[in-house]
Amino acid sequence: MVIWSEIAKTDLRAIYDYIANDSKHYAKKVAQDIREKTGILSGLPNMGRVVPEMEDKNIRELSLYSYRIIYEVKNEQVYILTIVHKRQDLQSWNIKPD
Repeated sequence: MVIWSEIAKTDLRAIYDYIANDSKHYAKKVAQDIREKTGILSGLPNMGRVVPEMEDKNIRELSLYSYRIIYEVKNEQVYILTIVHKRQDLQSWNIKPD
């Protein structure tokens, strides 16, 4: 099962809103593609690579367009933690859940 954190939901909405300023069609496509890519994780939770900034093999990422989809595999569940632009500085305090 894939569970989205509130932060990740907010991130996805912000990505949609930003892209929609130029193209609502493309914004919808990007958001849909991100949702579809994360949906695959329920069957293949370890398909992403380990996040290099973290020292935790359970914190992984998928890459799509200009974004890093950061997630955690925990107790046979996948938690989408955040979505960040590849140019953003990714700090452990930004993605490690409480």
